[in-house]
Amino acid sequence: MEEKKAAEKTYRAKAALPLTYDNYVFDLYGTLVDICTHEDDPVLWQKLALFYGYYDALYEPEELKEAYARLVSGREAAMKKQLGNDAKYAHEASPEIELTEVFRELFTLKGGPADTDLAVHAGQFFRVLSTDYVRTYPGTRTMLQGLKEEGKKIYLLSNAQRIFTAYEMHVLDIADYFDGILISSDYQTRKPDPRFFEQLFIRFGLKAEKTLFVGNDSHSDIAGARTVGFDTFYICSNISPQGDSAPEATYSVDDFGEWTRG
Repeated sequence: MEEKKAAEKTYRAKAALPLTYDNYVFDLYGTLVDICTHEDDPVLWQKLALFYGYYDALYEPEELKEAYARLVSGREAAMKKQLGNDAKYAHEASPEIELTEVFRELFTLKGGPADTDLAVHAGQFFRVLSTDYVRTYPGTRTMLQGLKEEGKKIYLLSNAQRIFTAYEMHVLDIADYFDGILISSDYQTRKPDPRFFEQLFIRFGLKAEKTLFVGNDSHSDIAGARTVGFDTFYICSNISPQGDSAPEATYSVDDFGEWTRG
């Protein structure tokens, strides 16, 4: 009963964006899309091990889980060291590896095929197995459509993996609203690294004073966006960090659960 009450609470507060900006940049998960994943589920690793076994990469489920964690950790550490060599950004360096390479290496460690397409399919199977649900927050499409009708430009800047996110946006039927989509796995770094935010200037020529950044994490979204001069709109959603708040944000909404048109 308490869980049900908590779930209902997350869908109380409605949020409407001010229409005084030319450009709106969104985070994805926890901002436009509600998602719940469980990567520690033993059944996930049992089924994924079976999938790898189909292609002669034979793992016990726990062995596969440990190998996956080891490869992710090793690649992140190596990339962190590489990013840290740039003194300008050493403090904010936030590595984002390409998980396709991890799923590929899991095949090659067992002498299996090292085909990119198969690695992508393995990663997507992993994502499907680990996902309880993925859905837009109520009003998301209506809000995005409203911005488009007002002549606004809409962009995405997401800490995510392309092999998951591009396909989930397609399933959720929201990809076409965006004038540009930036996913961190394509850039080897993620929010709050200023270099990721700066891609918005490099790729799309955005002007900071005409842009509003919208996100649900005070550190990676709000603090990161402020470092490049964006005004910010913070929503505390059901998957914001526990106890999170962003008093420095230009706008904020607590207990967020629904978008409305501005």
